[in-house]
Amino acid sequence: MARKNIFDSLMRAEPPEAVEEDQQDSGFRKFGAAKSISSSIDELARQASKLTEGETIVEIDPELIEGSFVSDRMQADDEAYQELLVAIRERGQDTPILVRPHPDQNGRYMIVFGHRRVRVARELGRPVRAVVKALADIDHIIAQGQENAARANLTFIERVMFAERLETLGYGREMIQSALSVDYQTLSKMLTIPKAIPAQIIEAIGPAKGVGRDRWLELRKLLERPRNTEAAAAFVASEEFTAADQEQRFDLLFNHLSGARKKPVRKAIEPKNARAWAAPDKQVTGDIRNTGKTFSLALKARDAGRFGEYLAENLDRLYEDFRNTEKAKQTGD
Repeated sequence: MARKNIFDSLMRAEPPEAVEEDQQDSGFRKFGAAKSISSSIDELARQASKLTEGETIVEIDPELIEGSFVSDRMQADDEAYQELLVAIRERGQDTPILVRPHPDQNGRYMIVFGHRRVRVARELGRPVRAVVKALADIDHIIAQGQENAARANLTFIERVMFAERLETLGYGREMIQSALSVDYQTLSKMLTIPKAIPAQIIEAIGPAKGVGRDRWLELRKLLERPRNTEAAAAFVASEEFTAADQEQRFDLLFNHLSGARKKPVRKAIEPKNARAWAAPDKQVTGDIRNTGKTFSLALKARDAGRFGEYLAENLDRLYEDFRNTEKAKQTGD
């Protein structure tokens, strides 16, 4: 029997009992050795958008929604999330998420895609706009993976860990290729990374924005040496590493293992010049870094943007107060 296109089956309003439970008969598109990749990223984006296009949108309490049964993100309170939070707070949620009825708990739902939008809804105390579809596990996984491929909003290592989790759950290579929209050779190289780099080291590094396949494969080669694996485990637990910004951690570890540590990087993360600050009401927190020549204040939490704008608008007055204080110290007043 010819396999149906996954997006055709997802678009039909089939009752739960009509969803194919046998993974071998589920209608997903084949990739790699069995069939060449036929969809471009633009096509994936168009197909992913069709999953919710024209469907009934409902509002759901985010507390009734659980994450996907296979995680595709590493935890990072990054700038993109803060921008999404501000956008939804100011103009509402433009794009609905896709959920399925929870397979084991009546009255609850499981996210197919839209984890960040659900997180924002929880933080803002609002219902989340969603389309509800009854999906088999395999269709859930492919829709989740291809929606992320279309949006290109997962880093390389997040895609690697998603593939590794799917393989651990027992899904075949062809299905994983379909979910990630990659060919056989690319997937094979991706899966060598978590086999050589311990999970705790990958988690310590984090999403590593901007670090692609070649750099991760280079790190894998370094960590294939047992001595380096022990050195890496010790280094990621060090104060120097944990005090560093997440975007710097991959380079820090790589340079540490390859013996190419760079002084500018060490100065940028000097622990003794870094400290944390929190407002008395805990609504705003910040990381302060002072090297003597440069001073930075990174604000976090929901009021960070407004407080930052307040500081920016009052810089002239604050600077004048500072100069007056310095003059008073010099004159002994």
